[in-house]
Amino acid sequence: MARQYWLMKSEPDECSIDDALAMPDGVVPWTGVRNFQARNFMRDQMRIGDGVLFYHSSCPEPGIAGIAEVASEPYPDPTQFDAASPYHDDRSKPDAPRWSLVDVRALRKTRLVSLAELREHPELADMLVLRRGNRLSITPVSPAQWRFITERLLAQDGL
Repeated sequence: MARQYWLMKSEPDECSIDDALAMPDGVVPWTGVRNFQARNFMRDQMRIGDGVLFYHSSCPEPGIAGIAEVASEPYPDPTQFDAASPYHDDRSKPDAPRWSLVDVRALRKTRLVSLAELREHPELADMLVLRRGNRLSITPVSPAQWRFITERLLAQDGL
């Protein structure tokens, strides 16, 4: 199966690209996804080695802050069973988990590619993150969009 690409949003006060890079091997579990479509992307479509645009959201300047990759097969998100977690789901049971996650390996920090900058490029007009009302925390990125961002936008800065 061909490599796929994803944009994965994280609130930097929960897990920033710097936090991820500071973890052993740069690996973080992508916990707390509570949207069925985003969960299904992780559970059904993501594969080890898929490319990830690490996106900072819900912050003063949202945007792509790093490059990462999927580092594990999907497995049950343990936060769904933790009553102290803000991501606890009392309808989810260990023998029938509702929520999955994958581990993500941060590869490098990049300059921040803001939402406004992404909007400036017609080549990226179809990116799901640019659609009005899109609130998904995980969205697919086409190979052409990935190349444009990594080879044109980030390469121009020597990143």
